[in-house]
Amino acid sequence: MSFIKINKKIGIFNKKILIDGDKSLSIRWALISSQSSFKSRSLNLLMSDDVLSTLNSLKKLGVKIKLSKNFCQIQGVGLNGFKYKKELVLDAGNSGTLGRLILGLLVHSETRVKIKGDKSLSKRDFLRVTEPLSKFGAKFKTNKGKLPITIEGTKNSTPIVYNEINGSAQCKSSIMLAALNTKGETIIKAKKSRNHTELLFKYLKIPIKILKKEKNDIIKIKGLNKIPALNYTIPADISSSAFFIVLTALSKKSKLRIKNVNINPSRTGVIQILRMMKVRISKRNIRDYKGEKISDLIIESSKNLQSIKCPTKLNSLAIDEFLLIFLVAAKAKGVSYFKNLSELDQKESPRLKWGSKILNKIGIKNIVTNNSIKIYGNPSLEVRDKIIIKDFLKDHRVFMTSVIAALTFGGEWRIHDKDSINSSFPNFLNKIKYLGAKIKYY
Repeated sequence: MSFIKINKKIGIFNKKILIDGDKSLSIRWALISSQSSFKSRSLNLLMSDDVLSTLNSLKKLGVKIKLSKNFCQIQGVGLNGFKYKKELVLDAGNSGTLGRLILGLLVHSETRVKIKGDKSLSKRDFLRVTEPLSKFGAKFKTNKGKLPITIEGTKNSTPIVYNEINGSAQCKSSIMLAALNTKGETIIKAKKSRNHTELLFKYLKIPIKILKKEKNDIIKIKGLNKIPALNYTIPADISSSAFFIVLTALSKKSKLRIKNVNINPSRTGVIQILRMMKVRISKRNIRDYKGEKISDLIIESSKNLQSIKCPTKLNSLAIDEFLLIFLVAAKAKGVSYFKNLSELDQKESPRLKWGSKILNKIGIKNIVTNNSIKIYGNPSLEVRDKIIIKDFLKDHRVFMTSVIAALTFGGEWRIHDKDSINSSFPNFLNKIKYLGAKIKYY
């Protein structure tokens, strides 16, 4: 078990950094490109375990891929063009995005395929995708709704009407991918969630109509015959950037510019929430790129942080960043309250419980239920204890959040499973050290 030790807070810094490519877009680019009839190329593709698991799975399905540092070329096989041996097993590793979305592409493949994952992914709910995908005509054998899952597709899929109530972009996207090669019109009433798949469909001129309502989107997709090439430069990941936003906000007399960040409105709930808490964040050089919005982010050390009663409408827009938001609440004046967060426990670990555990370890009073947390902030918080973080199902965000807490609150920290970051942000510790952090490896 590899671990790191941190026993000193980070010093003053004023720098510019580039963050690795967006994981959600990297995986979606690869999956959609596999269905094109042409060659697609990507720059700044995230070289993380989750993305590599995606590429390896596509190779097993007969897709030709050329890969070098931050560059990838995929020769698409066309819609329902996968060719593979019987009894094929695909390993999704730790990636819920891969595990759930690729099932959508396999709805039309009649030869059975088995999907498995690591210990963490195997604890997560897959009924949210197998239930709607079975309505297309696919057959599933699951482990009580969890991995491993065997899918047997159908050549006679029929369009469906489905009400997606969880705010799960993975569920919504899986249905959308299944609809690509289904004759007729599939209709999804989807609770608000990140919309990368919709934007890629629009850019590729895939027949899609979206009616936006206050709490839901009505998405209508017509099946088609061909998908054009998707040449794409992946912007920086806002979820990965969030660690550096909070690091800067909680550090003294520091300033940071993060370049070329994806600020898709369905992903920037973290910016909205942190601004409400008086974190100093500004955007520069905002531009459009193939449907997405890109910007540089400038963050400055933030004094007089304020507590928040977080609007639940922002939950799905910041679902991957709440552990970090809890750290800001720990340093804020007053009591912060977050509710309707049950979706946090559909991630790599029970993150709501882990958020509470970290707060307890640093001496911050909090009250947690199965879907809410109340945090009693302490603007004078200084940690002097020895803290050990382990047994968190190798959840990369628990590891990275603990690093940020150690560098901003103080104390002596021993944080296990440093290799967990390979699933989403392999360069995390290198970027942290570039800003001046002192880290010992074991």
